[in-house]
Amino acid sequence: MSIQWLLDRMDQWRADPALARGKTATTYGDLVDRVNEWRARLDAQGMRQGQVVALRGDYTAQAVALLLALIDRGAIVVPLTEAAEVHREEFLEIAEVEVEIAFDADDRWSWQARPVSAVNQLTLQLREAQAPGLVLFSSGSTGKSKAALHNFTSLLEKFKTARQRMVTLTFLLLDHIGGINTLFYTLSNGGTVVSVSSRNPDVVCEAIARNRVEMLPTSPTFLNLLLISEAYKRHDLSSLRLVTYGTEVMPESTLQRIAEVFPGVKLQQTYGLSELGILRSKSRDNRSLWVKVGGEGFETRIVDGLLWVRAQSAMLGYLNAPSPFDAEGWMNTGDSVEVDGEYIRILGRKSEIINVGGQKIYPAEVESVLLQMSNVRDAVVVGEKNPITGQIVTARVNLFEPEEPAAFKKRLRAFCREKLATYKIPAKIEISGQEQYNARYKRMRRADPTP
Repeated sequence: MSIQWLLDRMDQWRADPALARGKTATTYGDLVDRVNEWRARLDAQGMRQGQVVALRGDYTAQAVALLLALIDRGAIVVPLTEAAEVHREEFLEIAEVEVEIAFDADDRWSWQARPVSAVNQLTLQLREAQAPGLVLFSSGSTGKSKAALHNFTSLLEKFKTARQRMVTLTFLLLDHIGGINTLFYTLSNGGTVVSVSSRNPDVVCEAIARNRVEMLPTSPTFLNLLLISEAYKRHDLSSLRLVTYGTEVMPESTLQRIAEVFPGVKLQQTYGLSELGILRSKSRDNRSLWVKVGGEGFETRIVDGLLWVRAQSAMLGYLNAPSPFDAEGWMNTGDSVEVDGEYIRILGRKSEIINVGGQKIYPAEVESVLLQMSNVRDAVVVGEKNPITGQIVTARVNLFEPEEPAAFKKRLRAFCREKLATYKIPAKIEISGQEQYNARYKRMRRADPTP
């Protein structure tokens, strides 16, 4: 089957640790044995090839073993996590889930057959090909979630090439393309997958110290929280060799501070989309936002300042939206970029660009300046409609300590005048009392963010 090559490889490392969670470790031998147990359970439950199965869980031994067994069975897997619980019924309906398997906090499982038969043409096409599938929902940070359907075999193909074995913390969850990428990269190279019950900076740092984690894949928003919390001062993070960051644009000020805090750690920008998979990448250096992306199985081109990608691992399509691919298989990512030889710098989504009287403003540039201000814990910049200029720059700011609003706004504008062109200075400033990132630790740029 499509996963047998991985199971055979894992079986060679039976005594080595595959998963670590809290104080519990699972060896590769244990994990392979659990996969075989799940194969038997799926047989007993009458699980058929091509069924759509929701897997509600985290990186526990049972959940990971079930994921591998479902791929082996040729099922279409819909990973769901607690972070998306509010959307669970909507996601079950869109994906036409036929069976739901859930794990509780103690890794006990429950099985529920749903009175549904999948009729989506993409699902039927995958079922006809007798290939395993994966459904991933976009974060919806700027709009309604879309359901991307992948052929799991295509996604796994790149992991057949042996690469570096590392102890890696799985920051991004199972329902995220980055989380899936981290899991299979680590397992296919004999590394250890370290998972945490919370993305709190102290919890993450404690897990890094206990398990001697070498690689931390995360988001700029979390790295900013790490700096704010100073959790890195309370734990031994000397094992870290590589920190990768993606999912959103990195504020330059945050990158510079991370480089200062972790001088001996390689910082690498990553790039990927739910629709395409994760591209290989190489940052120019630790303090640079210039990056090369592509690698085997991916092609890139720049058209009118926008990044287009064609990928062998591209999804089959959306279950609930038109296909974003052109006739030749290219996808406009919507990301505006600058080009310098082989390197690009990602400026932000075209849809997020703020147009003030014809002048273009990228939110990340303004956020990077605001995050340098004293007493500013976080900042999100968006554009709001304006009858005179088309849009105005609006800044939503979180503070460490309460500050008189009028005085803070005056101080913010004075600070920005030294670092930004006049048209980039926020015209509207709001002091927010709620967090401005979602469960995936990605900034929310809706005009009116939900808590």
